[in-house]
Amino acid sequence: MTLLEVEGLRVTYGGVEAVRDLSLSVETGEVVALLGANGAGKSTTLRALSGLVRPAAGRIRLEGRDLARVPAHEIVELGVAHVPEGRRVFGTLSVEENLNLGAYTRRRLRGAVEEARARVYRLFPRLEERRHQLAGTLSGGEQQMLAIGRGLMARPRLLLLDEPSLGLAPKLVREIFRTVREINRQGVTVLLVEQNARMALRLAHRGYVLETGRLALGGPAAELRQDPRMREAYLGGRA
Repeated sequence: MTLLEVEGLRVTYGGVEAVRDLSLSVETGEVVALLGANGAGKSTTLRALSGLVRPAAGRIRLEGRDLARVPAHEIVELGVAHVPEGRRVFGTLSVEENLNLGAYTRRRLRGAVEEARARVYRLFPRLEERRHQLAGTLSGGEQQMLAIGRGLMARPRLLLLDEPSLGLAPKLVREIFRTVREINRQGVTVLLVEQNARMALRLAHRGYVLETGRLALGGPAAELRQDPRMREAYLGGRA
């Protein structure tokens, strides 16, 4: 079943086209990787999907419902959570306070916040250990865990992850990717923007490659890993 469908998406900043005529789809239960060089339009695409920027043209449909003019907070309520690049945790708030902010759309449901928080702590035991610690004092890896956990507090059906491995040591990158795989196994569909193309394609079911705002390649992850263009440009000549 198609969860997300994007058709002819066009996003402009001050007259400059950041995304041009982009079409893609994400099936329920998939991990889909969105790859490309810096400035290719990947993060802009996620911001358009989550309602943070308005498309100049095109359609964004979640299970058939057009999201192109739906406010960002309502998109969260519909089951889409966006974990932005750079973590953007609230440094002067505690870990638990950051998590609670992620559940603002569910705060009226009795027990929902506590249930979601317990789920996050099961995924990230380190966050529970540091639940009273200020987020600004966490390591980079712990802040990334917190950013993902905060997104999960909304109990999304679709998680938009923007560069979760950025700036992390290789050991932490592997840990984050293992957790993303577990999140997917628990039933959350994931659209992943990631510079580490090799690891992303080993995690993902399918992938898309953007170049200067346009779709350049797309297909099953295993096929993209073997595509000569992909291997030359993003995989260092190796699958």
